[in-house]
Amino acid sequence: MQDKAKWYVIHTYSGYEKKVASNIEKTVINRRLQDFIHEIRVPTETVVEIKDNKKREVERKIFPGYVLVKMIMNDESWHGVRNVRGCTGFIGESTKPVPLTDDEVKKLGVEIKKTEVSYSVGDTVRILDGPLGNRTGVVDSIDIEKNCVTLIVSMFGRETPVELELIQVKRENYS
Repeated sequence: MQDKAKWYVIHTYSGYEKKVASNIEKTVINRRLQDFIHEIRVPTETVVEIKDNKKREVERKIFPGYVLVKMIMNDESWHGVRNVRGCTGFIGESTKPVPLTDDEVKKLGVEIKKTEVSYSVGDTVRILDGPLGNRTGVVDSIDIEKNCVTLIVSMFGRETPVELELIQVKRENYS
């Protein structure tokens, strides 16, 4: 038995993705599988559609016919998901489902990690590690998606832009 939950892809009848997800949620509650099945997702995206000169937002399935489930794979959880009405099986070998790799999970945007920083543009921050560790700089720009911050650091009498990871800097406390 694995001790860490992984994402698995379930194949469903087309058009039954939300019903299968709902049925899996009910099965989790009825069979008390909360310790093994953690999340169920039907990947969707919101698209602006123009029809008859009118704009409207429509939710579309990104992968029609598929549902993603984050679970710890064991016989009980496998049967709980596999025997849900509308589920045709797991992606992978018939006897052994194959989990998504961390890279695939990241590319699919299944687990979006929201990053919050305690500083903003114009703040003075301290560099925590690396060759410039313990120096201070002023935040010039923040790019959450790329996980980087650009600082203006004074080196050798010149203002120099330095790009670091978000976690490499900390806001200076002036009490």
